[in-house]
Amino acid sequence: MQDKPIVLLFEEAVGFSKLELGSKGYGLVEMVRLGLPVPPGLIIPTYVCRKYYLTGSLPAELLASLLEKLDIVGGKLGRKFGSLKRPLLVSVRSGAPVSMPGMMDTILNLGINDEIASALANETGNKQFAYETYLRFIKNFSKIVLKIPDDELDRLLKISLKNFNSESFSDLSIEDQENMLNGLVELIGEKAGVPFPKDPVDQLEMAIEAVFKSWNNPRAKTYRRIYNIPDDLGTAVIIQAMVFGNLGPNSGTGVCFTRDPSTGEKVLYGEYLMNAQGEDIVSGESNPKPIEELKKELPEVYEQLKKVAEILERHFKDMQDIEFTIQEGKLYILQTRSGKRTIKAAVKIAVDMVTEGLI
Repeated sequence: MQDKPIVLLFEEAVGFSKLELGSKGYGLVEMVRLGLPVPPGLIIPTYVCRKYYLTGSLPAELLASLLEKLDIVGGKLGRKFGSLKRPLLVSVRSGAPVSMPGMMDTILNLGINDEIASALANETGNKQFAYETYLRFIKNFSKIVLKIPDDELDRLLKISLKNFNSESFSDLSIEDQENMLNGLVELIGEKAGVPFPKDPVDQLEMAIEAVFKSWNNPRAKTYRRIYNIPDDLGTAVIIQAMVFGNLGPNSGTGVCFTRDPSTGEKVLYGEYLMNAQGEDIVSGESNPKPIEELKKELPEVYEQLKKVAEILERHFKDMQDIEFTIQEGKLYILQTRSGKRTIKAAVKIAVDMVTEGLI
């Protein structure tokens, strides 16, 4: 592994294989190559994960290389990781060479603490967004990295809210939200047996290790056994600049197929939520809208999404399953992969793609 880079910017990873970049990373790199609107980011390849399992620790040179590349990622957006002036927040996601949806772990909104939340509030003029984002990170990080069970996390959240005579975070004043979050991280630290990390660099290091460990979590191992996926592939880690679907009424998040996965009809098929982040769609706590309604709500974004769908089908020569975020009216593509479909749809899609000259 000596000659292989341990961190690759998306644009540096062109030519690397899906086995090295993972399926998600490979898709992102290809989309960057195609000039699609992908938030900038970097990939820690699968061979670093395999080395982690051999040695039991992250490579000594990883952190310095990561921070150097993160400076480049932030520079593209005029932001800086860990800074109080235009801070860069990131997602840290797994990416196996073979698609294993939902089996491994993702941490969103990483790089935030109480001071950075305050800086974000001042920058955006949207204090509710800033502190809600911080709460999302605290819950996500506590569950994935600190291994606090959902029911215990809910209990600690209720205790923290009760101290302010409230049942809902959004009902608190901004000052009370800030104080409540400080109390919550103290409770979580006591439960976890380690202080909740406030330093963005510590958060990043802990999150990367958690994603590597998730390669061998029970559900991932069971999934691999059922689908005959080798245990020694390892996962890549994708670290990508956050774009925010929860930044207001012109922001949102969604998933869509480039064709109807039930019938094979060539129409965008999926759902979206305005003023939300990706996990809100899969949590079951909100009611997403069918993707056709986006045509009325944000027609320019809908037309752009249709064009992206056509470009991706032409490039990958298959129906695609796309994740996207809209930040203040601007579309960003976060992931693409071959979409699952019914047998009926598979036949129609194959015939239509031959007719269209795609395959």
